[in-house]
Amino acid sequence: MHPPFAAVYFDCDSTLSSIEGVDELQQFVESKQRADLAELTRKAMDGLLPLAEVYETRMRLLAPRRDQLDVIGELYVEHAVLHARDVVRALQHLGKQVGIVSGGMLVAVQALARHLGIPLANVHAVPLLFDGHGGYVDFDHTTPLWRNGGKVEVVKRLPKGHRPLAFVGDAITDLETQGHVDLFVGFGGVVTRALVAAKAQAFVAGKSLAPVLAHVLTDEERARLAAGGAFGPLLEAAKG
Repeated sequence: MHPPFAAVYFDCDSTLSSIEGVDELQQFVESKQRADLAELTRKAMDGLLPLAEVYETRMRLLAPRRDQLDVIGELYVEHAVLHARDVVRALQHLGKQVGIVSGGMLVAVQALARHLGIPLANVHAVPLLFDGHGGYVDFDHTTPLWRNGGKVEVVKRLPKGHRPLAFVGDAITDLETQGHVDLFVGFGGVVTRALVAAKAQAFVAGKSLAPVLAHVLTDEERARLAAGGAFGPLLEAAKG
């Protein structure tokens, strides 16, 4: 489907931010576990292992404390993808809903959302459970976002007012939303995954998030952004 879209939703890791939050948690574990955890994440993102199998294993090994999630949130912000905040502002200026659907850890993803100006009501990620001292207990198994097909379930439940809906992401779990959203845009600015690049309805290869606008805006919407002047540099970057 072509724009206009009522909403644009994004993945978090390697899309809005250039890091993978679970990989950054490795700084808190023994070095012998780090290579195994990184390999698990890579295989999950490339679709080589079922996400549910990987998720349970790596969360058990990482067992992140509540305060460690604040560190990851700060890293998400520090490594926000080029023009991410400007793209969010432009979409919201046009009256569109902007949100995040991520298999990442909710507290950390919310930190990035606040930085980008995305309403927390539009942020969907995996809640973790902690004891009274901030120690890890488990993750919330009731959310579908820790397994394959989970993002599809979440986007199907989004408010009707968020349709037509475009979704932007880098990984196989993001590509799964294609056919359940009105446009899927693959993002390869951090990591280019061959299957996503080959199958996505649209694909952005550069490091900036700005070219996503070329796929999700109409000519009239781009003209509205240009009229104010403030978004001129962003629109230039959107040309790739």
